[in-house]
Parts: sequence; C-alpha cells; structure tokens
Amino acid sequence: MLVLSRKKNEQIVIGDGIVITIVDVRRDKVRIGIEAPTHVPVHRHEVYLALQQEAQATPAAANEAADEA
Repeated sequence: MLVLSRKKNEQIVIGDGIVITIVDVRRDKVRIGIEAPTHVPVHRHEVYLALQQEAQATPAAANEAADEA
C-alpha cells in the first residue's frame, strides 16, 4: 500500500484520468473529492462489498451489472 500525506486542496493523480482532492480535514475525518471517467465505478468500501455480495447471491444481477459496464 502506498501511503501519501496531503494537505487541504492538494491532489493525488492516479493514471491518466483519476484525480483525488483533499477537500476538508476535521479531527478524525477527511473529505475527499474524486474525479474519474464515467466508466470507472467509484464506491465506498462497504457499498462495494454489499454490491459484491448481492451479485454473488443473484447471478442475474451480476449479468445485468456486466451488461451496463
């Protein structure tokens, strides 16, 4: 894992199309902004896990998600 230090309004660039901006820092929370191409899904980890579980539980849902991508 790469660990970087950033201050408010500083950015991290991933590849050619993803930019992470530190929007705000308050105590133990960091607000980030993410700019990514529309074909790149961006989810909070807990949402991603729920989507994965749902896709495993219903194979039809996995096929539909693949069709949308």
